[in-house]
Amino acid sequence: MMKEKVKSQAREWAESIIIAVILAFLIRTFVVQAFKIPSGSMIPTFKIGDRIFVNKFIYGAKIPFTDFRLPAVRQPKRGDIIVFVSIEDPKKDFVKRLIATEGETVEIRDGKIYMDDKVIDSPSSIQSVYYYNAGDYGKEGQIIKIPKDSYYALGDNSASSRDSRYWGFVPKNNLIGKAILIYWPLHRIKIIK
Repeated sequence: MMKEKVKSQAREWAESIIIAVILAFLIRTFVVQAFKIPSGSMIPTFKIGDRIFVNKFIYGAKIPFTDFRLPAVRQPKRGDIIVFVSIEDPKKDFVKRLIATEGETVEIRDGKIYMDDKVIDSPSSIQSVYYYNAGDYGKEGQIIKIPKDSYYALGDNSASSRDSRYWGFVPKNNLIGKAILIYWPLHRIKIIK
């Protein structure tokens, strides 16, 4: 009788642990994932060491080991802070601000972002940054057209950010999700806009 009770308790624990692991895997894969900010490329929005949560389902979470995605809640839009697999090193993930989407044209002129020869005045998160001309995709006087299924993303700390100005475009397939919350350190907890 005692052995059966011990077996029953051990089985309950094992089942609980297995269910918890499966739920954690599903949540991390399809709903939300935590990331740590390793560099200063997004200062002042993020500081080195900030820990953030990223909403993966909003753009349609990628199904592991495939090129398929779940249906998106909405498409990425200008001003979103996106997390994506690095173009230069697929083992790294980058965090940048989305500046332009497919079909749009971008020019960096006098520290401002221009589209179709007009300064972007919204959202304020883009308007408040001074963007430097740099790299092969951000030269002075250069107008860049964003290809199909791609995005142009820049760091908020333009002087110290390796971004679309250097490596070009973020393929839609590389998107992981949208940054939604700084959860650590405690004094920096806030919803990301």
